Amino acid sequence: MTMTFETYIAIQSHTPEHSAPISFAKGAPLLVGERYEGPEGWENWYFCETPGQAGGWVPGQLIEYIDGKALARDSYSAQELDIQAGEQLLGSKTLNGWLWCRRQDGEAFGWVPLNILRLQ
Repeated sequence: MTMTFETYIAIQSHTPEHSAPISFAKGAPLLVGERYEGPEGWENWYFCETPGQAGGWVPGQLIEYIDGKALARDSYSAQELDIQAGEQLLGSKTLNGWLWCRRQDGEAFGWVPLNILRLQ
């Protein structure tokens, strides 16, 4: 499957809050906690834990309940991208107010809040 990228420019800087973001493989067990409630309007995010990692925010679309247990519907990484205002990025997937981006040089990938990006 070929991934399509669109070019965006950052209209403000973004620094990730977490140095060790949660990540897991498809089928991983999840302990689902609180739903995110904030002024940004980011909908459908849940604070989850998985064995061996600190907790983190996970999109609700990736949580599947089977026999009362929460499992990862797909692989996921909450890695955010540290960016500067004016930086150009290539974005490929939007999810709940965030965009999966890569730097132009292809060296780094991560999530960036969509509200600080402008499509070029």
